[in-house]
Amino acid sequence: MAWDESKVWADGHEQGKYYQGLLDDAEQKPASNAKRRKVVRPNDMPWEMARQGLLKHLLNEQMNTRIETVDAYMQIIPPGSKSGKHRHLAEECVYVLEGRGYDLHQDCDVEITDTYHWTPQDEVKRYEWEAGDVIYIPPNTIHQHFNADPDRPVRLISSINRIFKYCGLNDLEQIENAPEFDPSVTLDGDKIQAYLRSKK
Repeated sequence: MAWDESKVWADGHEQGKYYQGLLDDAEQKPASNAKRRKVVRPNDMPWEMARQGLLKHLLNEQMNTRIETVDAYMQIIPPGSKSGKHRHLAEECVYVLEGRGYDLHQDCDVEITDTYHWTPQDEVKRYEWEAGDVIYIPPNTIHQHFNADPDRPVRLISSINRIFKYCGLNDLEQIENAPEFDPSVTLDGDKIQAYLRSKK
């Protein structure tokens, strides 16, 4: 043969059953999926006092639901407050359930070689929103949500695709914490109501 590869292709002693593993997984998936939830009740949606803010997780990879590719949470921003500021490679869609406010977005220049580098652009763009609007956050954009109402809360639904994480690009970076962030606090409905009554 013409190629040196022909001298070495038969080397190796390792054994594998990777293809059989795919067949086994495909055969077992319907039974395992039948045990995963299609309906998630409010009591089964975990609260989190996160660096990004006050969150109630609707869908998450760790919640044993049927959804395979999307994570979603509800974010509550108290009157006059704001979310944390962060950046991630995946794009994000945010639906405004309640309230009014604005976002600050800062695009980044990205270089992906053997390593990953990003540099914020100088311009910071402001986008006003209110209940019923959808906020689109492009990939790798530094962003933050602000509640512009001093008397009423904001509630947002954030949805993000897990595909970047599955591809080894879980590039989530927290740049600023939400004002309410306190890792010692345990959230529940009563605690959230207390935050909503507070004024910043």
